[in-house]
Amino acid sequence: MSDQNTAAPVAGRDGAVVAWILYILSIPSANVLVLVGLVLAYVNRGSATGLAAQHVEAQIRLFWSVFWISAVLWVLVAVSAVASAFLIGIPFLLLFGLLLLLVSI
Repeated sequence: MSDQNTAAPVAGRDGAVVAWILYILSIPSANVLVLVGLVLAYVNRGSATGLAAQHVEAQIRLFWSVFWISAVLWVLVAVSAVASAFLIGIPFLLLFGLLLLLVSI
């Protein structure tokens, strides 16, 4: 009998895991590490296979979707801040600020 491990290593798996770790660590680093994770995901994009390739693609889609949602929320926060001078935008400023915090986490 042989005790061989039948699970073959998946190409790109380590890069995908490191990119996810960098995405998680980007929260306390003011989102600086997310850029490193994005670069790493793009680098591993061509070499990853199977499930790792799906994760790398998901990481890239996640970054861009969160980027555009955050950009829209920042514009809404700015408009609400200006409207707060007229006491109209205070509830919206709080709402959009909370949504921005939730998206960042």
